[in-house]
Amino acid sequence: MTAQPGFDPRPGMRLVLLACLPGLLALLWQYGCGTLVQLAIAIPTALAGEALVRRLRSQRIAPTEALFGLAPLAEGGALVTAVLLALALPPYAPWWLALCASACAILLGKSLFGGFGHNPFNPAMLGFALALLAFPAHFTHWPAADQVHGPWGALQQVFGFGSGLVDGWSQATVLDTLRHNDRLTIDELFAGHGAFGGVGGHGAEWVNLAFLAGGLILLQQKVIRWHAPVGMLAALFVAALLCWNGSGSDSNGSPLLHLFSGATMLGAFFIVTEPVSGPASDRARLLFGVGVGLLVYGIRTWGGYPDGLAFAVLAMNLLVPTLERVAARGVRP
Repeated sequence: MTAQPGFDPRPGMRLVLLACLPGLLALLWQYGCGTLVQLAIAIPTALAGEALVRRLRSQRIAPTEALFGLAPLAEGGALVTAVLLALALPPYAPWWLALCASACAILLGKSLFGGFGHNPFNPAMLGFALALLAFPAHFTHWPAADQVHGPWGALQQVFGFGSGLVDGWSQATVLDTLRHNDRLTIDELFAGHGAFGGVGGHGAEWVNLAFLAGGLILLQQKVIRWHAPVGMLAALFVAALLCWNGSGSDSNGSPLLHLFSGATMLGAFFIVTEPVSGPASDRARLLFGVGVGLLVYGIRTWGGYPDGLAFAVLAMNLLVPTLERVAARGVRP
């Protein structure tokens, strides 16, 4: 899918950035200032990568055509990609991880295919997936509940100087703990493991609620349509419900645990709704969301990675032409 001629993406980009604020504030509240450092690395990297490609292609953009009137931001695609990527990364991942992921997202996920409106894959998820494949260990540990860092502590953690580095204060995520559990019941995990909160991941519950609130803003402003988010969340809920075997040590987790852990709400409202790499028709969007939800549950439960959102989105990106054909066939009289 390519952007339609005359289409101005800037209003939508501004609203997406606004809708990210509740999730960002929740991340800062729960995990400290690490996400701000990730943003400070990812955004300049993405903008520099896009500017380099534009210069090599002799493409110029006037301030009147740019987001917020700032030519380096262009139409805003690189900025939004970097923001979503930084929000998805562990807050205290090493600095080079955000740099590599952001560069891959822009250069391989976007510019390689001709820039905005031409990318067949979600750029943020492509950058995230490549970094995850190369450095999986850095994605399984998030700050413990009592280890929230201010700006200076965040800089120390991300750039690797000072004392008290990652091994001393981080913990496995709830999804990773659940996937490797073979002896404790779900009740025991919730009672005794710091990664577990009320119904999902400790801290991740509030972050997911915040991204849900941001997603509702996008729906209310008609920036996105409901089909892909509802399809993903419904499929994830139903799959978790059908495979839920109570609180035994071999349990795969309740539907609510899956909805309010990991990057579920960020994925549902900010990732699967990406207009360029996703389907164009409403019926195909619904099928796209269902496919992502089922794949996310399958990867979380039986795959080699604790979440799997990026892989699920990229796999469904490959199926977009097929989904469009199926959807078109379904609406014929």
